Amino acid sequence: MNDMAQMHRDKGEISPEASTAGLNTGQTKIISTQNEHSLRSTNVFVRTYRWFTASAWRVFALVCVVCLALPTGFTIEMPGPTQNVLGNLGQQVGASGKNAVAAIQVTGVKTHKESGKLLFTTVNVEGIPEQPSLVAENVWGWVSPHAVVYPSEVFFPAEQTGGEYEAEQKKQMSSAQSSAVLQAKKFLSEKGIDASAARFTLGAGDVGGPSAGLMFTLGAITRVTPEDETNGVTIAGTGTMEKDGKVGPIGGVRLKLLGARRDGAKWFLVPASDCAEAYGHIPEGIRDVRVSTLSEAYDAVVAIGQGKATSLPHCTARG
Repeated sequence: MNDMAQMHRDKGEISPEASTAGLNTGQTKIISTQNEHSLRSTNVFVRTYRWFTASAWRVFALVCVVCLALPTGFTIEMPGPTQNVLGNLGQQVGASGKNAVAAIQVTGVKTHKESGKLLFTTVNVEGIPEQPSLVAENVWGWVSPHAVVYPSEVFFPAEQTGGEYEAEQKKQMSSAQSSAVLQAKKFLSEKGIDASAARFTLGAGDVGGPSAGLMFTLGAITRVTPEDETNGVTIAGTGTMEKDGKVGPIGGVRLKLLGARRDGAKWFLVPASDCAEAYGHIPEGIRDVRVSTLSEAYDAVVAIGQGKATSLPHCTARG
């Protein structure tokens, strides 16, 4: 048997054991190479997937940012600043300064200092002609309880320009101030105070519109009367001052109530025409007073200052 095996080896023949061993080694190399290729393919796929996922999120974030910065056709209203007509123009409530200018300047008649505050209230508006509001601002307006969003055409004529809007606001404020001076002089005359030589200069800074008329009128009156009507109390209000002495309606009374409360007012004079809108939306900590005329508003200020205001009329659902 050994000689036969040696003969086969001499002829170059391979034994079955050697053949099987050689085959197994080759198969192992092939399988190992296939595994390496498979692992590399998997890694490439994972890296590619991660890159595409990260890129997709980046693109999505960029699209969101771009969308939030797009202009819209909506207008947003929110509580604006208040101005103490018995204080200095353009300053926050309670502030003072050496070079400050009084909101109401009076010459030609003796004046008296008030210890309280009379605040006219405002509404900030985003989304005026040629200055549209952005998507981001509208999103905030829709979720905020202190803002209201309307289609812009509710407020502005379709063809109105930004310059025309600003000019209209200034004209309305100028008219409100002129009416306030006339009604204040008339009221003082009826109280037996000669204010015929008095000259009133009313300032509102950048604020426009007609709704400060009532508070300017009350401020002008209390600057001249000898009494301290406000007696240290902060009283806010709104409303136009009509030529017949009536208090006219305005817009945004709910938002103005919020601004008044924010700035420390405890009382708010509401035009009777706006009471239905204000009813049910009076902020906690502030007392509304329904007024129809300048005389009613002045009497309310006096009663509040004297601490005798409990019987003053509230707003009701009917006005």
